[in-house]
Amino acid sequence: MFDRRKTDKSDGAAAEITLEGGRELKGRFILTPGRTLTELLNGSAIFIEFEPFGGERILIAKSAVQAIKPMDVPGLPSLPAGTKDTDAFDPYAILRIDRDAGAEEVRQAYLDLAKTYHPDRYATVELPPEVRAYLAAVARRINAAYEAVQDALKKRAARQDPVFTKAGRV
Repeated sequence: MFDRRKTDKSDGAAAEITLEGGRELKGRFILTPGRTLTELLNGSAIFIEFEPFGGERILIAKSAVQAIKPMDVPGLPSLPAGTKDTDAFDPYAILRIDRDAGAEEVRQAYLDLAKTYHPDRYATVELPPEVRAYLAAVARRINAAYEAVQDALKKRAARQDPVFTKAGRV
């Protein structure tokens, strides 16, 4: 049977709260899976479940909370989807293939990357806007790289020597 008192630290949001009268508590809000701290605080519940570090879980009335300061919130990472310099665009590096790769190897590399980074794959997941923008930008780069390599393959095929030449003709 599930014991509410024994859950791991992944089901909470660490914070420092200030209550009426100036009392401060450090601990974590108890969140249901898939729910954010903002949703908990803006929800219709009158009480919120809080577990002070080294203490027992308690219920706190939302009306008694004066301030909440999240703790250990990681900063926003830099998500460069590409460079502004168009000379740095290397479609072979983006697709992670050699310059002499054949059409089937190029296709398979493209499909693998497109499946991994396509924004539709993450449509049902709650992601920050900058992550969604990053995924869309990476998907565009993968598509552009595939098109560039396809064009290079077509040009390479057109430059090949003829298979048959009639004697006396060059």
